[in-house]
Amino acid sequence: MMNIGILGTGFGAYHASLLNNHPKVNRIMVFGRNETKLQKLKEELNVEITQNIEDILLDPDVDIVDLCLPSQLHRSYAVDALKHGKHVFCETPVCFDLEDALLMQQAEKQYGKKILVNQFIKFDPAYTYLYEAYRQQKYGKLISLSLKRETPPLWGDLGLNSIPTQFMIHELDLLTWLLGPCDPYTVWGTEVTHPEQAQVRAYFQHRDTFTEVIASSHMPGSYPFTVAYEAYFEKAKLVFHESDENDLIPTALYEYTVSGQQKINLESANPYEKSWDHALECFGGHSESLISLESSVQALKVAVEIKSRLGQAQR
Repeated sequence: MMNIGILGTGFGAYHASLLNNHPKVNRIMVFGRNETKLQKLKEELNVEITQNIEDILLDPDVDIVDLCLPSQLHRSYAVDALKHGKHVFCETPVCFDLEDALLMQQAEKQYGKKILVNQFIKFDPAYTYLYEAYRQQKYGKLISLSLKRETPPLWGDLGLNSIPTQFMIHELDLLTWLLGPCDPYTVWGTEVTHPEQAQVRAYFQHRDTFTEVIASSHMPGSYPFTVAYEAYFEKAKLVFHESDENDLIPTALYEYTVSGQQKINLESANPYEKSWDHALECFGGHSESLISLESSVQALKVAVEIKSRLGQAQR
């Protein structure tokens, strides 16, 4: 049984709700600045609350610190948690630059504790299906892959300078998991109507597989948040589409082969829950993790390279 300290009452509140009745979690303490939010969490979930972060860091019984703070704060709090003998579960993106990532990796080695990153896309059934189909060569070789993430302007600044590390990062997590380390050979991007809205396309060639990643933060308000992919194999095509429409999230994955069209029945699973299940298993033992800091840094390196190329194109 693990004791967890959650830093943050924004997405941290959702983490608290996921963990509240988890069979491997004994105790939850939430740190935040907003007393109203803290009291609400205490009343609804019966968790411990504090406005003093040291109540978590200095508590010898806390096993894991869950970082749900802005990403620019992740490095300092992660290193501090490791220094105090805690494992760290970190929201995505893990950080925005490679210098912070390197310091986090060094602290992992120095203090002998793990940092795992919530790369939840690796537990999404549609993407897991794609991964297994590729690894098992279910449909022969993967010829090309298109990954897409689109949203109206809902989350603040997702312009050219931020969209690679804050929005595309999920597809880059998937891409590096699927194909390994890779560098984009072409990057294109443009602002759309406003500096905080953009569309970016990055193209990759990995051995025999061509990949494109498309991210758009400028969609009209009537357009739902959407993720999708099209995977072209030697013997089939997979088409996946998921959108958030009026709090309903219709999901569809279709397989097209010489035998015809077939809808793939996906497991009904919450990838955030499964990510936490995996993390708790890894923190409790010594198994390798799908969501290690190292795997997250691979995706971050690609995101930083895309950001750099976009910056060069703007000069």
